[in-house]
Amino acid sequence: LEENTQFKTMTISQNSPPKYLQEDLSKECKKFLSTLPKEKGWMESTIYNFQGFWSSSRAIQGVIACQQQFQAQDSDIILVTSPKSGTVWLKSLLFALVNRNNHPIFEKDHPLLLKNPHDLVLFLELDLYVDGQVPDFSSFTSPRLLATHVPFASLPKSVQNSRTKLVYLCRNPRDTFISMWNFANNLRLDNHKDTNSIEDMFDHFCKGASLYGLFWNHVLDYWKESIENPDKVFFLMYEEIKKQPKIQLKRLAEFLECPFSIEEENCGVVDEILRMCSFENLRNLEVNTHGKMSAGVANKNFFRRGEVGDWKNYFTVEMNDKLNHIIEQTFQRSGLKFSYI
Repeated sequence: LEENTQFKTMTISQNSPPKYLQEDLSKECKKFLSTLPKEKGWMESTIYNFQGFWSSSRAIQGVIACQQQFQAQDSDIILVTSPKSGTVWLKSLLFALVNRNNHPIFEKDHPLLLKNPHDLVLFLELDLYVDGQVPDFSSFTSPRLLATHVPFASLPKSVQNSRTKLVYLCRNPRDTFISMWNFANNLRLDNHKDTNSIEDMFDHFCKGASLYGLFWNHVLDYWKESIENPDKVFFLMYEEIKKQPKIQLKRLAEFLECPFSIEEENCGVVDEILRMCSFENLRNLEVNTHGKMSAGVANKNFFRRGEVGDWKNYFTVEMNDKLNHIIEQTFQRSGLKFSYI
C-alpha cells in the first residue's frame, strides 16, 4: 500500500504542469478574471486584458497584490522591460554595477558566477508578490534592486510618486517578437503541448495580445516619461548597448549616481563588468546550463542567441510590411527610432 501511494504521488507530480503554468488563485481573483477580455495565451492556455495590457492570470494576481502592498523607497532602483527585451543582460549589468563595492567584480565567487541574474534581481509581480506571497524586504540592502514587466500606468502609486529610479530597456519589436515566440514555444514544449505557429502569434503581437502588451504602448509610455522626467526614468536601447557597451554602461552609472572613478576605469572594472555580463559568458556558466528557476523554467531557456537582426531568419515580406506600417503609424511623431542591425 505504501509503495502504491508513493507511485501515485510520483505520477501526479510528473503529470502536473510546472509552477509557472499553474494557477494558485484566490476565489476573488478567479471571479475578477472571469469579467476580463481574454485571448489565446503564448505559454498558458489563456491571457487576460487587465488595465489595458495582456498577461497571465498568475501574473495579474501578482500585479494586483503589488499595487496594493508595495511601498517604494526613494533609493529603490527598478529595472523595467517588455518581455524578451534583454532582461537577463540588464539585470546582470545592474547587479554588477550597483554592488561593485560589496561584491568586487574580480572576486572568484561573485554572485553572478553562481546564480542566474533572475535570482539576484527579483520581479515584483512574478517573484515577490506571486501566488499570494507577502514578501519580506528585511534582508534587502540599499539600494534595493527590483524588476518588473508592468506598463508605467500600472506601476504601484508609491513607485510613481517617489524618487525611485526606473531603468527601461527597449529592444526593436522584430527581434523582441522572435525571441518571445521562441521562448514561449520552448516553455510550452516543457509542458508537452503543441507549439504556436509563427503566423498566429505574429497576428497576436500586432494586435497587442502579447505578454504585457500592447508592445507599442509599453515602449511609448516609458519613452515619454524618460523625456518628461529624465532624473527618474532612464531609457536604454538594447542595440545601443550592443554597439557601444562601455559608453552605455557609464551613462547608466551616472544616472544611478554611482559613476566609475578614474582608478576603476584604469583598473579595468568597466571592461570586467562587461565581460562577466556578456551573453556568451553568462550562457556558458554551469548555473545557466543546468540550473532551474523556482517556478520550473530551465535557466538555459533565457539564453538563446541574443543577437540583433535574428528576425531576418524568420520574417516574410508580408510580416515585415505589416510591422513597418504599425511602427510608422505608432512611432512617427515620438522621436523614437529602432535599430535592426
